[in-house]
Amino acid sequence: MNSVAAPTLISAWADDARVLDEVRQVAREQLAPAASRIDQGHYPLDIMSRLGEAGAFAGHLDKHGTRFDLALGSMHEISRRCGSTGFMTWCHDVCGLYMEQSGNPALLARLDDHVAGRTFGGTALSNPMKAMTGIEAMALKALPDPNGGYRVSGTLPWVSHIQRGHYCGLIAAVDQADGSRSHEVMFLLDLDERVRLGKCPEFSGMEGTSTWSIHLDDYHVTPEQIIADPVRPFIQRIRGAFVLLQAGMATGVVQGAIDSIHEVEPSLGHVNQYLHNRPDELQAELDELQSRVLSLARTPYETDKAFLIDVMDARAQGAELALKASQSALLHQGARGYLMSAAPQRRIREAHFVAIVTPAIKHLRWEMAKLMKEEMPS
Repeated sequence: MNSVAAPTLISAWADDARVLDEVRQVAREQLAPAASRIDQGHYPLDIMSRLGEAGAFAGHLDKHGTRFDLALGSMHEISRRCGSTGFMTWCHDVCGLYMEQSGNPALLARLDDHVAGRTFGGTALSNPMKAMTGIEAMALKALPDPNGGYRVSGTLPWVSHIQRGHYCGLIAAVDQADGSRSHEVMFLLDLDERVRLGKCPEFSGMEGTSTWSIHLDDYHVTPEQIIADPVRPFIQRIRGAFVLLQAGMATGVVQGAIDSIHEVEPSLGHVNQYLHNRPDELQAELDELQSRVLSLARTPYETDKAFLIDVMDARAQGAELALKASQSALLHQGARGYLMSAAPQRRIREAHFVAIVTPAIKHLRWEMAKLMKEEMPS
């Protein structure tokens, strides 16, 4: 798509209803038929490009009105048809968020192509998010370069929605010459010939998310790539938005599970009525969760502890509801839902991924416990 078309594209994204209709159409007509193939290894960049054209990756950005409700709605519709692509949408969305919130002119200049699905970028913050809360050690180390920027080395496993020619946001610990820790720096890593990508062990599903390990050896980060230096104030500011956006992934998987239950009601409803977690019950829980998430989405950059606890709790609730709804869908469909190509069988694995992807349920509970302890009087 050339630059002449860009203003028309951006103008079309101003209409929430139009964006959601187009995202829903792409998800239903192109993504749903490919979902099983994506789960088993197909990386759907062609469909991601079409979703970008529809405006799926724009809503949450300040440039496009800070409409987190639109971003969540788009991710919901995508995840409803394919959890893998819903996850990649989140990766792409938060990468765009990093670029915009950096304020770095060099990164802002790349943002339009990113949002429109002409270029692609992911996020490599799983290890840093856990490291900064004390769960594990920081994997990447950076040394200041006398000529500007940093020299970064180390290995990061499990980085999704990347391939050669793409980019991702990541964080490295900055060490001084004497080996002491100074601070952390965040930057946009361009996956060029200086970066070694390693294959990951085969997952039980979600194989089409193009997940690799990243190996850096004295990689030079230039000032044009810097997202935040130091990084902790930046992370504190975006943490709520980072976690909240994942709710769209969870709600979409839940809605897809409910769809699968309704699919067999005409033929199995007479016996399924004796199962727990019937579709109306699940839908009521989902509607309550979505209302809660949309309320939080009005102030995505709030940093108050009570707000962050609410965001984490809603994210955990979404993961738990996805686990419950996906299991219920499989029980409602019975043997037909257990086929390898069946949506309920796939969603069981998608829901487990929602529950373990950073921040996982256990990580969320760890963080909430720390925040609540900090609020308690001594």
